[in-house]
Order: sequence, then C-alpha cells, then structure tokens
Amino acid sequence: MREPFHPPVEEIDLASVMHALSDPVRLEIVTRLADTDGENCGGIGDGIDVHKSTLSHHYRVLREAGVTLTTVEGRSRVVRLRTDDLEARFPGLLTSVLAALGRVQAG
Repeated sequence: MREPFHPPVEEIDLASVMHALSDPVRLEIVTRLADTDGENCGGIGDGIDVHKSTLSHHYRVLREAGVTLTTVEGRSRVVRLRTDDLEARFPGLLTSVLAALGRVQAG
C-alpha cells in the first residue's frame, strides 16, 4: 500500500483548507477527529450516511488540503488532524472552527 500525499506545512493553502471545511460531512469528520488521537477510516465514518466512495472522497479532500494526516498502519489507514501544522500555518483557525461547532472553548 503506497503512502498517501500530504502537502508540506509551508504549502498548506488557506483557500484549500476553507474549501475542505466548507462541507458538512467533512466538518463532521473533523469534529470526530478532534476528540481522538487518530482513528481508522472505518471508525470515523460510522454513522455518517454517505456511500463508502463518497466518504473516501471527503477523506482525500481533507488530506490534500492539509487538514488531516493519513498513515498506513498494517492493513489500516489511520487519520489524524494536523492540529500542530494548522496552528503553525494559521494560528487559531482550527480552534475557532471547532469552537463555532461547540466542540472546544475559544481562546
């Protein structure tokens, strides 16, 4: 299994991040990941009512925008938020998004 593409921190683009966060399904994935230190793709998608191929598309959009990091661990793909990378690139952005969704306290 080949390693998925991830943009380097300095190439994470604000417009791409905002686009990735503009979809309700992707926002749900991000809020679920905020509560974990990583989760396999199947676990994150439990209860999200979209086809498996559509869910894969959402994972790819998040990964290619630099919002998530996907690692291959054995036969599984584990997805994590790139919290530190996003904070370094756009301070407070992820915290503000999660706070707006009621997931964390702002500030």
